Amino acid sequence: MSISSVARIEGRAVPVRGNDIDTDRVIPARYLRCVTFDGLGEHAFEDDRKAGGHPFDDPRFQGASILVVNRNFGCGSSREHAPQSLMRWGIRAVIGESFAEIFRGNCTAMGIPCVTADGADVLLLMEAVEAEPGQAVVMDLRTKTVTYGDRAVKVQIPNSARSQLLEGAWDATGQLLEGTAAVRATAARLPYVSGFK
Repeated sequence: MSISSVARIEGRAVPVRGNDIDTDRVIPARYLRCVTFDGLGEHAFEDDRKAGGHPFDDPRFQGASILVVNRNFGCGSSREHAPQSLMRWGIRAVIGESFAEIFRGNCTAMGIPCVTADGADVLLLMEAVEAEPGQAVVMDLRTKTVTYGDRAVKVQIPNSARSQLLEGAWDATGQLLEGTAAVRATAARLPYVSGFK
């Protein structure tokens, strides 16, 4: 098994406007009873979508892999169901003005980079994507830029998250599986483990 790094994500974008969009809006609490995260993607923003006109239902944004948001996105509870639902809808990266720390951490642990940009730059990106939904948006973690059309925007990401993504260290399960032989060797040397075989 090989742990993959996340350095560059290119795709179409979907803008979801609004500050303080919390995890209950991303995935309603009634879906927290699931045993696995399978099928959560179809319920992303479900209650907001019932009002009609939500970007996740707009045919122009179907197949988008980059989510563009405003300030304090992912606030509220610490549940990882929110980034799981976004990932299962198709999101591979998020660009916003700011994020709740736990939401950002949960995304990083799934290999989904969350980068921040100045509020004015985020609004310009949203407007550009709404005007031309099919255009490519490129997030490059090595250069810490987001490019679209003829624009390049500087973005920020915490150094620890950036390093994890670039080095493939975001995948804790993958690291554990890749180190199976070392784990078994260490366990064999521990007297308190060998008694439970």
